[in-house]
Amino acid sequence: PVIQTGERIVITGIEARDIRFPTSRHSHGSDAMNPDPDYSCAYATLHMRGGDPDGNGLTFTIGRGNDLCVSAIEGLGLHLIGRELDEFEEDLGLASRLLLNDSQYRWLGPEKGVVHLAAAALINAVWDALAKRAGKPLWKYVSDMPPERIVSAIDFRHISDYLPKAEALDRLTQQAGGRAERTAALIRDGYPAYTTSAGWIGYTDEEIVRRLRAAHAEGWRHFKIKVGGDLEGDLRRCKLFRDTLGPDVRLSVDANQVWDVDDAVQAIRAMAPYDIYWVEEPTSPDDILGHKAIAEQVSPVLLATGEHAHNRVMFKQFLQAGAIGFCQIDACRLAGVNEVLAVMMMADKAGVPVCPHAGGVGLCEYVQHLSMIDFVCISGTMTDRVIEHAAHLHQHFVNPIETRNGRYIAPSAPGYSVDLFPQSIADHEFPHGKVWAEEMAG
Repeated sequence: PVIQTGERIVITGIEARDIRFPTSRHSHGSDAMNPDPDYSCAYATLHMRGGDPDGNGLTFTIGRGNDLCVSAIEGLGLHLIGRELDEFEEDLGLASRLLLNDSQYRWLGPEKGVVHLAAAALINAVWDALAKRAGKPLWKYVSDMPPERIVSAIDFRHISDYLPKAEALDRLTQQAGGRAERTAALIRDGYPAYTTSAGWIGYTDEEIVRRLRAAHAEGWRHFKIKVGGDLEGDLRRCKLFRDTLGPDVRLSVDANQVWDVDDAVQAIRAMAPYDIYWVEEPTSPDDILGHKAIAEQVSPVLLATGEHAHNRVMFKQFLQAGAIGFCQIDACRLAGVNEVLAVMMMADKAGVPVCPHAGGVGLCEYVQHLSMIDFVCISGTMTDRVIEHAAHLHQHFVNPIETRNGRYIAPSAPGYSVDLFPQSIADHEFPHGKVWAEEMAG
């Protein structure tokens, strides 16, 4: 479109790139369901005219199919071209409505799958641009908003029977008085975390022990290991963990969806003596009643899920059913900041701690902001809450996460923390970037 707006900040184009990292070479990220992931992202850039930095967003995949997300970003992104950034500042729900209410794209979901992942990249890119223009990290940009502004970003359609808009506003208003104190505590102390980096299923026992000891020396006290290969092997890995680090650290396990309900109950009961903090994705991520049945039979061991929960409606049902003990939001599986806010508010109502799914490409950079918004604005507590950490690929980001003694340090750079270095983009763009050209040649 022809744009004549003087110095107004205008989105003039969308660039979508297929960025992939060959993490499968060393089994990084491997689990019982996904043995050979190549951590990847469909990377969206909103190009601006008017002097402001570009807005960047991404959605995470594990390799093949990343190109489908790129194509969906290019198609959906047409709704944003020609729009002024002021429009999105004035109406925080606008980007979400434009992208999720395209009826023809919506039909492919609705509000799930490739199209929803693509919408997340674009919606997050808009929030990145807004936070950069404000000169604030995203968590602070949102935390400085009055409750009415935060509520205006949430789409209450299909969840108002559980969380009415007025109730959400009341909760945010109640919590507003303590924001300054919690912000100071966050900046001073950071946010608690756990690490998954020592326990990928493709690692040998020797590698796991080496990584556990190194992580413990760095200050980590909550760990997660992958299970679900076979029960004998799972129990051996749990014993290996306790033999290595003892009883005074937390152990969570992640089955990545592989069990049927009855198998999950049997496996969790067998692992329970190793003092399991939570069991993640014990069965199909779509099986809400299956999670509920498992949870009832393995109590007091708690279940965690959410990284593959499509949207706010699925989370509503998990919470209504009492099927999960921990709510694992994902920054890109949900449709960006807007939908995450809705889910965090529902989890707060249910009294279920938000413990985001992270790792991958940029997910740690993303979700630190979300947990910090939850603490400052919504739940007001860090009790029983942790952010996932995986020590892969952070060197490719201009403003990577910072962790210290098992805690995330609050980011201070403006934006949503997912700006990739240009050289990293050039080297890892699929299929012609240097890394992939060498792979195909060799």
